[in-house]
Amino acid sequence: MKSDIEIAQEAQMIHIREVAKQLDITDDELEYYGKYKAKLGDEVWDKVKDRPDGKLVLVTAINPTPAGEGKTTTTVGVGQAMGKLGKKAVIALREPSLGPCFGIKGGAAGGGYAQVVPMEDLNLHFTGDFHAITSANNLLAAMLDNHIKQGNALQIDTNQIVWKRCVDMNDRVLRNIVVGLGRPVDGVVREDHFIISVASEIMAILCLAENMKDLKERLAKIIVAYNYQGEPVTAGELKAVGAMAALLKDAIKPNLIQTVENTPALVHGGPFANIAHGCNSVRATKTALKLADYVITEAGFGADLGAEKFLDIKCRMADMKPDAVVLVATVRALKYNGGVAKEDLNEENLEALKAGIVNLEKHIENIAKFKIPCVVTLNRFVTDSDAELAFVKDFCEERGCEFALSEVWEKGGEGGIELAEKIMHTIDTKESHFAPLYDVSLPIRDKIETIAKEIYGAAEVQYAPAAIQAIDRIEKLGYGNLPICMAKNQYSLSDDPKKLGRPEGFTITIREVYVNAGAGFVVAITGTVMTMPGLPAHPAAERIDVNDDGVIVGL
Repeated sequence: MKSDIEIAQEAQMIHIREVAKQLDITDDELEYYGKYKAKLGDEVWDKVKDRPDGKLVLVTAINPTPAGEGKTTTTVGVGQAMGKLGKKAVIALREPSLGPCFGIKGGAAGGGYAQVVPMEDLNLHFTGDFHAITSANNLLAAMLDNHIKQGNALQIDTNQIVWKRCVDMNDRVLRNIVVGLGRPVDGVVREDHFIISVASEIMAILCLAENMKDLKERLAKIIVAYNYQGEPVTAGELKAVGAMAALLKDAIKPNLIQTVENTPALVHGGPFANIAHGCNSVRATKTALKLADYVITEAGFGADLGAEKFLDIKCRMADMKPDAVVLVATVRALKYNGGVAKEDLNEENLEALKAGIVNLEKHIENIAKFKIPCVVTLNRFVTDSDAELAFVKDFCEERGCEFALSEVWEKGGEGGIELAEKIMHTIDTKESHFAPLYDVSLPIRDKIETIAKEIYGAAEVQYAPAAIQAIDRIEKLGYGNLPICMAKNQYSLSDDPKKLGRPEGFTITIREVYVNAGAGFVVAITGTVMTMPGLPAHPAAERIDVNDDGVIVGL
């Protein structure tokens, strides 16, 4: 059996101009990054902005397990299947982060015969968007420290600096550092921190900004610190906005690539869903909706994280209304949620499946709370028994969901035709009445508790003293009417990764709360989740190499 990278490297890619022709985009409207990548400039949006929107389909999943789910693979496969059915479809994805690529997850371009390519480029430097975001973030940090060194006219309290440096790599030793050591000329000594680039507010701003004007307005609102009077100090006051915008000038433009079956894909932005808002850019999604009959997009991790943020943050801000949600699961993952060890998942076990399917049930219920039709799909494995597949199908249909098997990893678009037809049938026969979960005018604690109780199933929310103080300050400063971006572990509906299935009666602990005024949301950090991951004992980087012919292996 061929590996994902072997399949990707054998794919018969066509020149990106030929991919663009499928969407009626001309040569002059592309900014080329070699033969197989291009950015779409403002002229594309100006040409299509008055067209009616296509149908928007969100792909999400149950909570991830070591058994695998295949959310991105499904997204790509559905887009390919719709192409085979004669529909104009565009896939809208996030860009992978270098941290997970070299850490434990590996690449994030789909899998098998449902991948976007060139896979190696996408998983590594791609078109430089993440480098631009990292540079803009760290330019702001440098200008902040320089302002303090050069006299501190804004009276910044060095004990109340909230802007952190970033790097797109899992590097735990940078979580808590001291800067300014050495001579007086080397700056002011203070405690500092790093986060991973995909958790940066700059990433969120890039993904939520409609255009350059909107981007600059959001950058200006970034709170970098508080002064001695407790008032916020912004990037605008540091006069950093113009230079940051210059670094992001090209990064704000969506990237066009293709799948292994030459289906168009817009891949742009990459905020993590466990510690950020987990969706690709508004600009890419809105452009795709004008170019296609169907747009298939994904939101990171389980529906409790990516989908909730897609619906409560991105759709609310961008005035988008999904027509259907696809909920991805596997029999293996459901049995894992039912208590089966990873090494025993290949054996039929209906009792474990019945015990673990409650995780899927909770996600089905959650999607219904947003009043959107839901289609459940199982990524089929050869070890799945007919009895197991029938049980899941009956379970979903009893709850009003369409159900389809997916074999896109093995068969590409052909293996997704059943699912694509179910999606289109659902859109044609069930109307979406999408509405966000909560009213943004509610107090911050009410919004946090709505998410924790309604989506996670928590019985109670507990706040650390520092979180309570932060919420009070945020509301007094006038930022209380923003949506909430919950930072939570992805493996469980709770904030304890060991609580599988559908935990009940648990308490969610809010450790830290801060406002991303530029992005336009309040971040609530739960449990022990980190904004800078670390590498595992044996990171994926140990297996990645370049052979004598210059071909990347092990990615």
